[in-house]
Amino acid sequence: MAKVSAVEKNKKRRQMVERYAARRAALKAIIMDQDKPMEERFRAQLKLAELPRNSSKTRIRNRCGVTGRPRAFYRKLNMSRVALRELGNNGLIPGLVKSSW
Repeated sequence: MAKVSAVEKNKKRRQMVERYAARRAALKAIIMDQDKPMEERFRAQLKLAELPRNSSKTRIRNRCGVTGRPRAFYRKLNMSRVALRELGNNGLIPGLVKSSW
């Protein structure tokens, strides 16, 4: 089980990304637009730098929804391999069959 503080910090980051997503997208659109004057693009870049770092989507860490484990994460199932194996062995994931050979 991951530290509760790490899981909560990641939740706050997700909320902050949602809150600032529209602003970041608008500023990035201005920055990438080659037709705009250089000064306006530079101002947009400075405003983007003033936004909180945790509002960037790349700061989010994928974590297991069951245990909070940050590694060996399956995006499709939103859980780690350890939790997947545990729940699969208990028969709690439909369609998952333990293989042996």
